[in-house]
Amino acid sequence: MVVLTRRRTVATVEADRVPGGLMGGGMHIVFLETEAWEEKYLKDRLSDHELQFFHGTVTDSTLERTKAADVLSPFIYSRVNASAVQALENLKLVATRSTGFDHIAVGECTKRGIAVANVPSYGENTVAEHAFALILTLSRHMYQACLNRIESDFSAHELTGFDLKDKTVGVVGTGRIGLHVVRIARGFGMRVVAFDVQPNDLLAEVLGFEYMSLERVLAESDILSLHVPYNKATHHLMDADKFAMMKRSAYLINTARGGVVDQRALLDALDDGTLAGAGLDVLEGEEYIKEEKAVLTDANRAEALGSVGQNALILRRKNVVYTPHIGFNSREALVRILDTTVENITGFERGESRNIVNPDVLKGAGVGR
Repeated sequence: MVVLTRRRTVATVEADRVPGGLMGGGMHIVFLETEAWEEKYLKDRLSDHELQFFHGTVTDSTLERTKAADVLSPFIYSRVNASAVQALENLKLVATRSTGFDHIAVGECTKRGIAVANVPSYGENTVAEHAFALILTLSRHMYQACLNRIESDFSAHELTGFDLKDKTVGVVGTGRIGLHVVRIARGFGMRVVAFDVQPNDLLAEVLGFEYMSLERVLAESDILSLHVPYNKATHHLMDADKFAMMKRSAYLINTARGGVVDQRALLDALDDGTLAGAGLDVLEGEEYIKEEKAVLTDANRAEALGSVGQNALILRRKNVVYTPHIGFNSREALVRILDTTVENITGFERGESRNIVNPDVLKGAGVGR
């Protein structure tokens, strides 16, 4: 069976069990979607525990082989749904190696008294730099220039770009990543406008940007960059009505989560010229692009197939730059992710409430002191 990892394809799902201090109080910890260097790094830091590694995502086979797990540590492509949680009868902690936790059935975990921990901060600058890599790729037609080079076309025809200086960038979400985008944009001499449900006027004054309503940000932005978490409130935040408010010359940048953008509306906006282009590190339904089996086994197969088709049309466009959810993917950020995950796990073992997103499960256990 061929399983897709986040950066490479491996022929089999190999598990590596590292005996540790389980009999002496250590935990059985299962890591998903790992690479060899990460495994070595984790073995050195969790030597008192029994570790088990899988290169691929969570599967029925994985669950069958890890029933005794105390801790499960997935990455972004493993869908830890209710049935997966139910299958792991000894599970006490899900320690996702990501900021977002929409791929975890948090409600089911809470019902079963299982804590869920995330990595709230690991690469604000990393993702912000990637957002600007997408912006620069679009503004200077770097993607098209590379395609032309492959075809031995070295002309500058249709490669005239535009300056970022004096352009307006709209930042939706001024958390850690959004504020780094603001700083970089100001370094380019750009005007920055922003929207956030909890504006920080002091930071706006210090960093030199202006908070506005979302409608005004959409109307005034030459480039719109999304930096919000994915939840019920932000699901399809960018829909057909929002795209209609934007300049026809504007570009969309999304390094947040695919579900923040209605992909059908995005496709229509690109097709009718409402948007000049898009730089995307995430797509709604990106898991279906990565693994054909995910489409075939999805309960809503028609919807999944529709998602694949829409994404294929989006990615075929010359004015769309896509990277496969790698905004986080610098070596420094990956090490920070592992360090925080280790701290989350060892802190949980000590009875600390470290980065727990469902803290209510810990109250009865006396954790969180």
